[in-house]
Amino acid sequence: MPSLKEIKGRIASVNSTRKITSAMKMVASSKLHHAQVAIENMLPYESMLEHILKTFIASEAEAQTVYSIERPVHNVAFIVYASNSSLCGGFNANVIKMMQQAVAEYEHLGKDHIVIYPIGRKVAEKVTKLGLKSAGDFTALADKPNVQDCIDIAMELGEKFSNGEIDRVEMIYHHFKSAGSQILTRKTFLPIDIESELAADKERDLTSNVATREAVEYLKQRDRQQESREQVAAKPLNDNFIVEPSMVDVLGKLIPKLAHLMLYTALLDSVASEHAARMVAMQTATDNADELLRDLNLQYNKSRQQAITNELLDIVGGTVNN
Repeated sequence: MPSLKEIKGRIASVNSTRKITSAMKMVASSKLHHAQVAIENMLPYESMLEHILKTFIASEAEAQTVYSIERPVHNVAFIVYASNSSLCGGFNANVIKMMQQAVAEYEHLGKDHIVIYPIGRKVAEKVTKLGLKSAGDFTALADKPNVQDCIDIAMELGEKFSNGEIDRVEMIYHHFKSAGSQILTRKTFLPIDIESELAADKERDLTSNVATREAVEYLKQRDRQQESREQVAAKPLNDNFIVEPSMVDVLGKLIPKLAHLMLYTALLDSVASEHAARMVAMQTATDNADELLRDLNLQYNKSRQQAITNELLDIVGGTVNN
């Protein structure tokens, strides 16, 4: 059995760790609030633009472009979103695991035909360790989302896709649904995936940073209720578009804008998911520290009581002998 001094030292150590995890939880909660505001301001515009463009391409035969045509895949690129720091639960591990699964699907092409755009230090280190081809250093984006950098990446990918250097581009990131729910997502970036618009997840809770078990259960129950409802007959796509000044000009403006907005929105999704995951992980660590402190205090009191009892028995035994 450990001595009273050892137990007391352990209690002091756990208390110190608890202060750190509690402070990190509050910092992550504050950063999550700012990330939620950024998504809340950005999401409606990006969602509506994506809906309009994909509906337009699906309903207009003349709207087909090189960016919307499927072709045999000989070269593939992955844009993988992770974080620069740790202590966020399984956030980075899950992203890296999905990236490895995606790379394994195209391993028949050879590593030279697979390129990774690693956004975040954790995924960049893993790409280097696996010996995969990296497109550059994008670690700064994980801490400070920048629209201009997303535009540069989108323009580079668009140019390579149109030139035939890349035949398919996919994004791997965490879709921020709420503070207690982040969904690991693999999404096609190029060619433009029209079918994804019909199955897109439009339900989000961008206002709350509460990540309790009750909140998660509520979201799950709400999803199950929505799935159990009868499916409404699909409405026909609007085919009464009036294109001005011309089809080429409209698509030439909309497609590049949608491309960089998709990258930027996924980046904001990933940043918010990282802070939410870290907040939950630090809250869990704080709760575990509280439980450990209760056990240690109980053990300390029992040991102290046992020591006092032994001293009393020694005293009483010595008096009787005398």
